[in-house]
Amino acid sequence: MKVTSILAIYFLFWVMAAFIMLPFGVRTADEAGVEKVPGQADSAPVNFRPGKIVIRATIVASLLTALFVANFEFGWVTAEDINVFPKPPSPLVPR
Repeated sequence: MKVTSILAIYFLFWVMAAFIMLPFGVRTADEAGVEKVPGQADSAPVNFRPGKIVIRATIVASLLTALFVANFEFGWVTAEDINVFPKPPSPLVPR
């Protein structure tokens, strides 16, 4: 597998992990018991920490990319292994 392909897959996993982790650990002003700023939306987070999300997304994306590349190189799981709708037998072939 080429390095550019691995980087593209890593980027896709990273974006997916970052968006999945965005809502975790976010608290509103009401939940935290903090005074709201005038004009603040009720759903606005109290202390948003993008650094934590970046670190977590990097770790998760690295693990997923490593598993993906290892599966590609060693062929652990193929498309036939995860086929949930197997091909029905042909009615023209005698049994």
